[in-house]
Amino acid sequence: MALQLDARPPAVPTPSRRSRAGRLSRIDAKYSPYLYIAPFFVVFAIFGAWPLAYTFWVSLHDWDLLGSNPTFIGADNYTQLLADSDFWHSVVNTLGIFLLSTVPQLLLALWLANLLNRQLRMRTGWRMAVLVPNVTSTAAVAIVFGVLFGREFGMVNWLLDMIGVDPIGWKSNRFASWVAISTMVDWRWTGYNALIFLAAMQAIPRDLYEAAAIDGANRARQFWSVTVPLLKPTIIFCVIISTIGGLQLFTEPRLFHSGTNPIRGGTLRESQTMTMYMFENAFAPHYNFGYGSAVAWLLFALIAIVAAINVLIIRRLGSSARPPEGKRKAGFR
Repeated sequence: MALQLDARPPAVPTPSRRSRAGRLSRIDAKYSPYLYIAPFFVVFAIFGAWPLAYTFWVSLHDWDLLGSNPTFIGADNYTQLLADSDFWHSVVNTLGIFLLSTVPQLLLALWLANLLNRQLRMRTGWRMAVLVPNVTSTAAVAIVFGVLFGREFGMVNWLLDMIGVDPIGWKSNRFASWVAISTMVDWRWTGYNALIFLAAMQAIPRDLYEAAAIDGANRARQFWSVTVPLLKPTIIFCVIISTIGGLQLFTEPRLFHSGTNPIRGGTLRESQTMTMYMFENAFAPHYNFGYGSAVAWLLFALIAIVAAINVLIIRRLGSSARPPEGKRKAGFR
């Protein structure tokens, strides 16, 4: 019995099928990227945008958490808040602690990252060691630093006494409490920012440093003329993240001051930040949720303003750090 083969030619796609496939391909290329990034925006809308909008709506009400009928009062909470001396006291405390913690923190992190980027023995061990403070419990850090900065038996006052300095009331003096809390924040977060800077430094081509060395640039000149300008995007990122964290500081000053009402940041509100003032008004002991929401929105505005100012300053410093065109052509000398 002979085997018969099918000699029919393969099916050729018709023009309508080809046009339909091309149309689907164009739709996929045009809209599929939006589907890929949609989960982020959906999650942000649920857990970010909606709470933010709801907080603004609450800030327009006289909203007592212990009551049942919130009353719409418009911008009265904001008007009262701008005339509140305790609020402005917390704003000054927040900005003071922010400046004393963020600026030294980023400078130390940049220096430490540059040091870890060199050829050192046990480089991996040193790089892991700088992250140890960040994984330490905040409560444990606050307890340890609270003991170190104790007035009577603190090690810091003991060291100051050895050089003839009178004991400092770190918890009762406003500026001293800023310094103590800023030291705590710097110790905990400098290593974290240093590793971010180090990762960015690792991506800088070695050829640039070799060319700078051939032109006669020393390590300091290479750092300011090669490393810092190329790190500008990373520096801006760290500045924004540090600004958000520094202006929302709550745990460190809350745990540093222990007493009958620690949310005040001391008996005279020596280190009460805006987040602590917001918590004091929104929850215990006042339970004025509308007033606390107004504080939250003004804190949001302050973070946006300070972050924008920091970005402008970093960009200005980055542009001024670049050598002029003539000097770049002539070398790094």
